[in-house]
Order: sequence, then structure tokens, then C-alpha cells
Amino acid sequence: MMTHRDALEVLAAVRNDQVVVTTMGSVAIWPHLSDSPLDFHYLPSSMGQGVPLGLGLCLAKPGRGVVVLTGDGGLLMNLGCLVTVAQVEVPLYIVLIDNGLYEVTGGQAVPNAGGTDFGAIARGAGIGRVYTCDSRAGWEAVAGEAVAGNGPVFVWLKVQGEHGKPTPAAPRPMAEQITRLQDALR
Repeated sequence: MMTHRDALEVLAAVRNDQVVVTTMGSVAIWPHLSDSPLDFHYLPSSMGQGVPLGLGLCLAKPGRGVVVLTGDGGLLMNLGCLVTVAQVEVPLYIVLIDNGLYEVTGGQAVPNAGGTDFGAIARGAGIGRVYTCDSRAGWEAVAGEAVAGNGPVFVWLKVQGEHGKPTPAAPRPMAEQITRLQDALR
């Protein structure tokens, strides 16, 4: 099974000029792989808001691709966002990092860990392009296609969970990140 880092390394290799919104555990890894002004590290006080933020960016900047890295716990907090996203044709690429854990809050298992078919949920919500990968080789084989072209797209990556990880900190204060992203999108 691939690691969280493996998953993000593959994405970093195929990412182009898209905005990348990271949440929770991905915030600790992505800054080591990319330091673009188009990277936005979102650590809100409530989980589940990364996908709506990505949709908002797509709607505000038509044609600008947005990749959102979200976890299974965060997506479970706001499953309804998939139905909303499916209603609009935007270049939004939702990359679900499924480790079966609320990793950054102590490693508690998410409800029905390993038993939820997130691909079926995305398809049922109306998202037409859905990819499922549980190995680095499988993800490498489809990553370029998955984060290109028409969207929305849902990518379900099954990764190894890790216990004992601390809650990450964004590499820059939120105000600085907002200004940096605004400048990059002008």
C-alpha cells in the first residue's frame, strides 16, 4: 500500500499551473514537495471545507484548475459537497487521501474505516470521472490523466495510516497565504 507521501510525490510530478489546496495531514507533506504561490494550506477550525473552498476558487477564476487534497475524515464531515460540485463543470480535482484515520487528532478510526466505497459515493453524487488507486504504481499510471481535462474529478487514494502524528502547522500565516494566492491569481 502506498504512503501519504508517495501519493503526494506522484501528484507533485504531474501538477501543472493548478492551485493546490491542502488540508490536514497533507499540509505537513506538500510544502516539502512544492512551494508555489498557487499552494494554499488550509487548516480551518472545522474539517470538511477544503472541497467547497476549491469549488469557490474554480468559480471565481473560470478555467483555473484546482486540486484539493482532503482526507477521509474531512470528506465525511461534508459529503454533501460532492453533490454540489457535481452540478457544475469546472476543473476541480478532488484527491481523497483515505488512511482510515482521523490521523492528526490522535489516530481514531473514521466511521466504517475500510468499508466505505468513496468511489461509489462520488459517482452517486454525479461526478463522472472517478479513479481509485491503492498503490503508487497504480496512481502513477493514471495521475496525469486524472488531474487534467474536464472536471469535476474524484480521485480516491488508499494510503497507509500513521498513528501519533501531530497536527501540522501551515508553513506561512493565513493572511500571507491569502495575499500570495491572490497575487498569483491576478
